[in-house]
Amino acid sequence: MSLVDFAVEQGVAFLTLNRPDARNALNAELRQGIRDGLRAFASDASANVLVIQAAGTAFCAGADLAEMTALGTAMIPRDFVPAITDIADCHKPVVAAVQGAAFGGGFWLAQQCDLVIASDDARFGITEARWGRGAPWAASLLSLIGARAAMELLVTAEPVDAYRAHELGLVNHVVPAEQLAQKCVEFAQHIASLAPLSVRAGVQMVRAQRAAAVERVAEDAWTMWQPVYDSEDAQEGPRAFAEKRAPVWRGQ
Repeated sequence: MSLVDFAVEQGVAFLTLNRPDARNALNAELRQGIRDGLRAFASDASANVLVIQAAGTAFCAGADLAEMTALGTAMIPRDFVPAITDIADCHKPVVAAVQGAAFGGGFWLAQQCDLVIASDDARFGITEARWGRGAPWAASLLSLIGARAAMELLVTAEPVDAYRAHELGLVNHVVPAEQLAQKCVEFAQHIASLAPLSVRAGVQMVRAQRAAAVERVAEDAWTMWQPVYDSEDAQEGPRAFAEKRAPVWRGQ
């Protein structure tokens, strides 16, 4: 069974994360499947909009900490989570359909999408501080929300619910969980029915503005987080997760 499914219907492409038993945690196979799906969308002339959705009760719980423990705890590569904005010359809009948890890398994946529709049970969080991990990717948050809200997400490791995410500007629409799929289809089909050149120019303009804002801090962010990944705590967090116990922090 493929961990990522890709299909196109009536001008709308659907990329489905299909690892529900692991809350769609980002192991190597799932990450590669997302990359392949994004490339398929970019190259498909019949697809004007992409919806990224997920099977099961969670959108994406973040990195697969068990896999990271097995492979070691070095600093993650910058392309650890496939980047939607890295698709060359593809200015077609991408919509995230988020239910349940969107934590860590899952939150990052949702952030990269141009539009987000969330079910009323969705939660968004930067949970890295719970496991001694780093979040240099969170630099992009400052192009979406205010500094104080970003600070709270980073230093408390507490998720925000869908309604708070909507207030902060992270989410476009919140709908009851049972209406999420229908809302996303209708929303994407409406966009797909519009003049494609106008839509793509709008996508390009907004993405360019966000990229310029993130560029100012992104490089420094990776340097700031390097000592976190090199620390003993960075090894302790995933190990504690794998052993199903509370981590013991040493601050070094």
